[in-house]
Amino acid sequence: MVFWRKKKNTVQQEQDDRDQALLHPENEPELEPSTDYEASLANDDIQAELHVKDNDVIEELVVTPLPDAVPEISKEVTEEPDIDHTEEGGWFSRMSKGLSKSSSKITQGLSDIITKSKLDQDALDRLEDVLIEADLGPVTAARLIETFSKDRFGKDISEDEIKEALAENIAEILEPVAQPLTIEKPEKGPYVILVCGVNGAGKTTTIGKYTQQLQRDEGKSVMIAAADTFRAAAIEQLGVWAKRSGAVMFSKDVGSDAASVAYEAYEEAVKQNIDVLLIDTAGRLQNKSNLMAELEKIIRVLKKQNENVPHATLLVLDSTTGQNAYSQVETFKKMVDVTGLIVTKLDGSAKGGVLIGLADQFGVPVHAIGVGESIDDLKAFTARDYARSLMGLES
Repeated sequence: MVFWRKKKNTVQQEQDDRDQALLHPENEPELEPSTDYEASLANDDIQAELHVKDNDVIEELVVTPLPDAVPEISKEVTEEPDIDHTEEGGWFSRMSKGLSKSSSKITQGLSDIITKSKLDQDALDRLEDVLIEADLGPVTAARLIETFSKDRFGKDISEDEIKEALAENIAEILEPVAQPLTIEKPEKGPYVILVCGVNGAGKTTTIGKYTQQLQRDEGKSVMIAAADTFRAAAIEQLGVWAKRSGAVMFSKDVGSDAASVAYEAYEEAVKQNIDVLLIDTAGRLQNKSNLMAELEKIIRVLKKQNENVPHATLLVLDSTTGQNAYSQVETFKKMVDVTGLIVTKLDGSAKGGVLIGLADQFGVPVHAIGVGESIDDLKAFTARDYARSLMGLES
């Protein structure tokens, strides 16, 4: 290919010479010798470039072997299971975080009190007030202070030493009631758990979480009976939990007799050889005698099926109610044989101390506590861990 170049005029040539003088000053050494490039390739060279022989290409070709056949992966393996992703750090970490409001209230009170090295009566009185404000109740708070001060009054003591000592004394109160619920399927029919409590205590959610744990961790078959027939939303919510966990759901129309729901659910559970029957009941205020009487009726009707049922009657308590929880336990215990407590929403208030007062006053087993929304935030109650978390101490 030929490139034609026009002849430059004299003025243009002079301008180019000046530009070159600026770019390449006189006596400047050249970076590399100039090279003359041919304007075109020889004809034979062009043909050699354009017409490569077929066998030349084949000789240079590197054949990559096909990969081995990959076996088809089962959908059961590839599909992500419905796992509840909880926070890292384990149960103690989650419980400590859930009880942070309660522990902060107590530890802040301690910091305000401990201004002197020796533990005098004024400090003890103020410490007792802190425990009462944390909803331990006056009787339990006085008992703790008496035990705590026996060997420490008038002695040098630090804030951390007070926390350790209180945690130890609190654990001693809680230890007798820290009893996980042990379920053994009876020879006849399912193990029946009746769940009761006031409105908004968290009964339905607790049943849902517990159902998933029973099936996932213990491999038990579960039926949920919706005996809260006042609210359509309660039945729907239980249905969602049942579907999520694979449990059997038993319900009737809104407004149906709650006792008949429990009765028929037991019959159906026997037919299906279900391991555990969980019966949800309507929320009822402890001062409403007609609703409390309905709870008694459910139990009477169930006993017509089997005199040993229910095997457990659980009272679900919302910890945010504070001192009102004492009244709830007292009233429900009078009406029905409450065999155990589940305390929920401990992450939502600074009233975690109420559990200590309940244990001290009533001695009813505490089976589990809830410190969050996830499935694994409902766990068996352990005295030492709870006491140390409440005092803001490490495990």
